[in-house]
Amino acid sequence: MKLSVDEDRCCGAGACVLAAPEVFDQRDEDGVVVLLDDTPGDDRHAAAREAAAMCPAAAIEVTETP
Repeated sequence: MKLSVDEDRCCGAGACVLAAPEVFDQRDEDGVVVLLDDTPGDDRHAAAREAAAMCPAAAIEVTETP
């Protein structure tokens, strides 16, 4: 799995941080998403997918890797 975020699309809702705090954080000054781990381990895949699905701005892209 490979993750990427579009900071320009992010609305700062924070759903990603709630779903996967080991993978996502938010900037203090404006709440925009910060990607902590762009290739999370297998144990974090489900949470990362949930975070992407919950994002109201669709700012998180999940790419499945072999």
